[in-house]
Amino acid sequence: MLKTYKIYISGQVQGVGFRPFVYNLATKHLIKGSVSNDENGVVIYATQTRDNIKLFYEELLKNPPPVSHILASEIKPTNFFKFDNFKIIPSSKNGNINLPLTPDFAICEACKTEINNSTNRRYNYPFTTCVNCGPRWAITQSFPFERNHTSMDMFTMCDDCEKEYTNPGDRRFHSQTNTCSTCGIQLHLEDTNSKKITINISITFKKVAQFLTDGKIIAIKNTSGYLLCCNAEDSEVIQKLRKLKNRPNKPFAVLYPSLEKLQKELKLNELQVKSLTSKEHPITIISSENYQGNLVLNEIAPKLNQLGVMLPYTGILQLLANELDFPIIATSGNIHGSPIISNNEDAIEKLKNVADYFLHHNLKITQPQDDSVLKFSFKFKQPVLFRRSRGFAPNYFGAQLKSTEKIIAMGADLKSSITFYPNQYIYSSQYLGNLENYDVYNRFIAMVNSYIKIFEQQPQVILIDKHPLYHSSEFGRDFAKKNKAKLIEIQHHKAHFTAILGDHNLFKKKVLGVIFDGTGYGDDKAIWGGEFFNYEKNKIKRINHLEYFDWLLGDKMAKEPRISLLSLATSEMDGILSVKFTPNELKTYKTLKTLNRLKTSSVGRLFDAVASLLNITDYNSYEGEAAILLENLVTGYNIKNCKSYLNSIEKGISSKEIIKQIAIDVKKGKSKQKIILNFLFTLANTIIEMAKTNNYKYIAFSGGVFQNTTLVDMLIELVPKEIKLYFHKDLSPNDENISFGQLMYYIHIKK
Repeated sequence: MLKTYKIYISGQVQGVGFRPFVYNLATKHLIKGSVSNDENGVVIYATQTRDNIKLFYEELLKNPPPVSHILASEIKPTNFFKFDNFKIIPSSKNGNINLPLTPDFAICEACKTEINNSTNRRYNYPFTTCVNCGPRWAITQSFPFERNHTSMDMFTMCDDCEKEYTNPGDRRFHSQTNTCSTCGIQLHLEDTNSKKITINISITFKKVAQFLTDGKIIAIKNTSGYLLCCNAEDSEVIQKLRKLKNRPNKPFAVLYPSLEKLQKELKLNELQVKSLTSKEHPITIISSENYQGNLVLNEIAPKLNQLGVMLPYTGILQLLANELDFPIIATSGNIHGSPIISNNEDAIEKLKNVADYFLHHNLKITQPQDDSVLKFSFKFKQPVLFRRSRGFAPNYFGAQLKSTEKIIAMGADLKSSITFYPNQYIYSSQYLGNLENYDVYNRFIAMVNSYIKIFEQQPQVILIDKHPLYHSSEFGRDFAKKNKAKLIEIQHHKAHFTAILGDHNLFKKKVLGVIFDGTGYGDDKAIWGGEFFNYEKNKIKRINHLEYFDWLLGDKMAKEPRISLLSLATSEMDGILSVKFTPNELKTYKTLKTLNRLKTSSVGRLFDAVASLLNITDYNSYEGEAAILLENLVTGYNIKNCKSYLNSIEKGISSKEIIKQIAIDVKKGKSKQKIILNFLFTLANTIIEMAKTNNYKYIAFSGGVFQNTTLVDMLIELVPKEIKLYFHKDLSPNDENISFGQLMYYIHIKK
């Protein structure tokens, strides 16, 4: 007997080929009816026998499209309706959006094959996509995900593309990003005077490859923003790029033409290969030890024994890679500190003194994104997300909330992100940058406005950091006042803690929170950064912290590790300090130290002090440089040979004692690697001992310090079986997670 059922599917099910998948599956099971998108996901009406519909529904859930993400489904009988066939019908929107947005996907193998096939009509077409790949969030203007809700709407499909779009047997059946060279996005190469280099598209990439070979810098507009590219085997051009981009030491990412080429030159493990070839295609940080190739390693990643590498993830990059037999630098198209550029005119204006040539196109990028960055720890292969952006943003799937309030969290300033909760889902934006930069601040404001426009929801609650001078907090205060919304201030490290609690849904457990980072405005107006919290029954209590030391010279302290050393040094270290400061500086700074009342518990500054004491660096040219260089000297370890610089934690965790003991080892002539391992062991051992002493069964970690993968490995190795450790899995441990943590704090913590 024929029956009609209504099926709801929610999750990441728009812009992923879900409707064409349902159409073909329905045809297979002889089902008649319809499928459409709405504001909640996908709606299916199906008429057939009960058994046929059951098989159809089971297969639908078991084998959905590869880039979809089903979060919930429902099937229920409805009034019988006799359909003539099964068809895809246009999206209807009868309310506010209540579904995940769709991130960008790396080019799939099928599309890659087509652009490389001289007999295929998409041969050499750089914007080849299908239902399984291509830009999504980068071109989103509104939702549901239909072509007329994206910047693709300006391109009208030609007859051939229309045939694919309407053919149920085609991979591009109802692909909203479908275009070809006849009807699609136009690419053109220009010099710095905006003079077009009029060459056929088929040889454009040969020309770009030749420019790169010749030592030129090319600004390439990718589908999520501009990249600045040059030959990664050419020392002179890389030094030139560093100077022009104002980026003296921060490592550059390297784009390899192929996985095969990469594996010939660098050793990869299985997880790294999986990461590099995933649908996100992030930059993956790997060891450059035993490197076999021609990369100028020290120019690419000064003083580091690791490299951030990636593979082509768009048609543009793949077609360029086809013409290259060497890796290239592929770094964000901006001046250091500014946001990634996505607009043609902005690129010409801001990069004309950096790039020798521009490869532009005429697709509007509405949501610019940097490349995401991931690293695996050496010993235990623990993944650590350094930057959450393209491919991961703007969804967060790991937490389900039930609040009816519309909430926006403004995050922190240094590694800005925004988290919006307008419906049943959580939306955490891509990494935006440092709000000290005017252009980054404007992009931050644009991101807030973009969320409000897409979801057509005005926030009722505004969450901000407690720091009185954060730009994000000042904006949040003004926003709340103008919109008559509730304003809540949340302490920085408590937001970090609730971010990791939310990342693993630990709100029903008693948890020790360990939050180590550089800076955060504390409840007692000190600068926190080495915090231990207890979480239990929806309450957070600070139970311990790194012993306070002097916070000197404001932001200058974070930029000059030698100042952290001066703050922690005893009088016996005057000889060490005299080499790092002029007599006048030393006199002035010591006077400031005696008068200073601002204190800090920052583990980030403790790392800086150790780096300075070991003569690794006295100045940071980029955020976290000292800590990165410090870990870089570790090439392996045996934990049995490590010792702690603290005898007991009963009297507190003394950073001054740690520095004192390290100074003794320096005097004894111990190697830097040995001292660094002992230092990291001291931190790891202290955390585990504190948990054991206070009978914790769960420890959760957050804060930028836990990007140190050696420290992460040591914690995993030291922890007894009865204690479970939690590191971030879907978020970065750094300040990118603050906005998400603010939301978790507001929802879960009793005030």
